[in-house]
Amino acid sequence: MASTAEFESAFRAAQNLHKKGKLAEAEQAYRQLAGTGDHRETVLQALFDLYLQSRHPQQAVETLVALIEEVPDSLTYHAHLANLLQTLGQPEVAIGYYERLLERQPGLADGHFSLALMYKQSLRYQDALRAYEKALELGIDNVQEVYSNIGVLYSQMRNVPKAREMYERALAVDGDYVPALFNLAGLHEEVGARELATDIYERILAANPRHWDSLARLAQATKLTDPEDPLIDRLKRAVEEADDDRFAQEGTYFALGKVLDQVARFDEAFAAYSAANALGKQRNRPYDRPVTAQAFDQLIDLFDHDWIGHNATESTASPIFVCGMFRSGSTLIEQMLSAHPEITSGGELDFLPWLIARNLGPYPQRISQVSSSELQRIGDEYLSMSREQFPDAVNITDKRPDNFLHLGLVKAMFPQARIVYTSRDRLDTCLSVFFQQLGGNLSYASDLGDTADYYDQHVRLMSHWKACFGDDIFTVDYDELVRSPEPVLRGLLEFLGLDWDDRCLAFESSGDSVKTASLWQVREGLHKSSSGRWRNYAAVIPELESL
Repeated sequence: MASTAEFESAFRAAQNLHKKGKLAEAEQAYRQLAGTGDHRETVLQALFDLYLQSRHPQQAVETLVALIEEVPDSLTYHAHLANLLQTLGQPEVAIGYYERLLERQPGLADGHFSLALMYKQSLRYQDALRAYEKALELGIDNVQEVYSNIGVLYSQMRNVPKAREMYERALAVDGDYVPALFNLAGLHEEVGARELATDIYERILAANPRHWDSLARLAQATKLTDPEDPLIDRLKRAVEEADDDRFAQEGTYFALGKVLDQVARFDEAFAAYSAANALGKQRNRPYDRPVTAQAFDQLIDLFDHDWIGHNATESTASPIFVCGMFRSGSTLIEQMLSAHPEITSGGELDFLPWLIARNLGPYPQRISQVSSSELQRIGDEYLSMSREQFPDAVNITDKRPDNFLHLGLVKAMFPQARIVYTSRDRLDTCLSVFFQQLGGNLSYASDLGDTADYYDQHVRLMSHWKACFGDDIFTVDYDELVRSPEPVLRGLLEFLGLDWDDRCLAFESSGDSVKTASLWQVREGLHKSSSGRWRNYAAVIPELESL
């Protein structure tokens, strides 16, 4: 065994190689020093840092496993390992390590808190609740954060009363705890309590005028009629002051565009939206039109009529999927349906994409090797997750718009699935997407031309699905819906096998929560102002009609 002096000399030499960027030589030197002994943990830590720097995540995972074997009670190593495993798409493995840690140290409150976060990311909501409750039972510090997180969890589970209760518990501990205030304001927005929401946003801004998210949400929740409303100047100042936080500045530009559009200052509104999307382009990966076309070609080739028929399961379940382009009216139709006593609004559920990522990667290539028994198992898990979140529901709408990508898979898993496709005018859809801050995975959304290209690809794919199982798809035309809602709804309810109910036409007063970007539009009831909206911008965007 080398002496301490010999080890320190050799370790410094390895560190010098590391600092000089000679990573292969440094790795070899670290490995030679990483045998058993008093210094093993120190060397493994250095080796872990090297693998992170050289972007070798699997080797970093193996090194962390070795560190956990060396120091099995380290919460820090478990946290690093969990983050890496989740990055590698192995969340259940990460959860397993945390569960074993807590078997050894059941009184580790912070460990239960971290496990709750991982359960939530894996959509294991009941397990997350139990882990948060255990952390509270063990006397974790900053209980207001735990209560606020539980509130978010209940909100995602569509349990508004429990979510409100948890936010209020957090505020009983610390009345100025901003995350709980902000989340409570968002909950008020979701149920249509505009004044309660805006009051809380103003309260946050009174304490911190640079809380840009609150200002942006205030603008989204406020209905302006005066072209000179002071909120417009507040937002104009904010976009200048928020230049040190590009994501917040992006959101504030979108909010400014919204209020300017609302008061018909369309040229200024488009300038604000353009500035927001310019920032979005910097944040998002570039949109590649040929690659996108190839991806849609692959879906069409793999999920053909024969594959769907050959791999169809024996499931008799008939879940309802509402899908289409983002901003095509899916939230509106779901809210109208949810006013029916036999339909529960599920909102934009993550179940299907999560199950695909966990079971069918690389997707869609692995579809050619999948069996109907495997699809049956995945479908059963989807139904189990739905029942757990909505135990009393008769029919649940899964309104994740981009599930239109997976309809071939849906029809194989659930031959009796009921699919509602929302279609909207091409220019109105593209403009509405451009006017909304959407997720970073929608790289097309920051450019009108790219959005038009994606719209066309989506139409091509939907034509394929209709050729394969068109009788099982009900198309809702947005413009027709707002013009003549009752005939459209009657046809849709008949398609779903449900009786007519007048409450579907008075959906805006249902009190159901809405968690999408359209939450305030659907509160205003049916109106035709969004049909042909692109004409407001025809003079401002000369190239619009040529898209």
